[in-house]
Amino acid sequence: MRLLMVEDEERLARSLSQGLRAEGYAVDVAGDGPRGLELARSARYDLVVLDVMLPGLNGFRICRRLRAEENPVPILVLTAKNGEYDEAEALDCGADDFLAKPFSFVVLTARLRALLRRGAAGRPAVLAVADLRIDPAARRCTVADGELRLTAKEFGVLESLLRRPDQAVPKTDILDAVWDSAFRGDLNIVEVYIAALRRKLHRAGAHARIDTVRGIGYRLTPHAPSPADAG
Repeated sequence: MRLLMVEDEERLARSLSQGLRAEGYAVDVAGDGPRGLELARSARYDLVVLDVMLPGLNGFRICRRLRAEENPVPILVLTAKNGEYDEAEALDCGADDFLAKPFSFVVLTARLRALLRRGAAGRPAVLAVADLRIDPAARRCTVADGELRLTAKEFGVLESLLRRPDQAVPKTDILDAVWDSAFRGDLNIVEVYIAALRRKLHRAGAHARIDTVRGIGYRLTPHAPSPADAG
């Protein structure tokens, strides 16, 4: 899941982004309104966390512009404590939810999960190939009736493949979906997580496998394990 946080309080933005990355989100951070609007327009995000008081362009104006452009991304607006007028305006300008400062990280992540469950129009709640299923909002993966334990990055890589089943997904697309824009590491990091996922799917006896598409990336397809696979 890729999230945009538009927050000018540097310490708060750093703390929240670190916590959300630990929860498995890829997080991009903008410290002012114009940069936040630019990022929201130029990249595809699953969620936007938007402060009201921002330099250059406030959160309400950003929200109105995105909605005027028919951008359906779920938006959570951060309002002032006891700011009833802010809360009303947030909803009037097209936000999906609001949260008053100060707030707990537990409540923030619960609100984000709720927004993901609602999702953008037309997005399936659960993704599946054969007996492999993931619920992005609940961060849960199962094979048949058993739970498959994944790290946050493994979950993100698998989700990016499940969103495009039986299609060749480029490494760069996986990297964009799972790692935030600040990542400057080796593209081959994707291979490390693909290898780990293959081992876990094999041990779980999943009727799905990840194939390498040479020169492009990877494809997730249905696959019935053979006796040779089991051995």
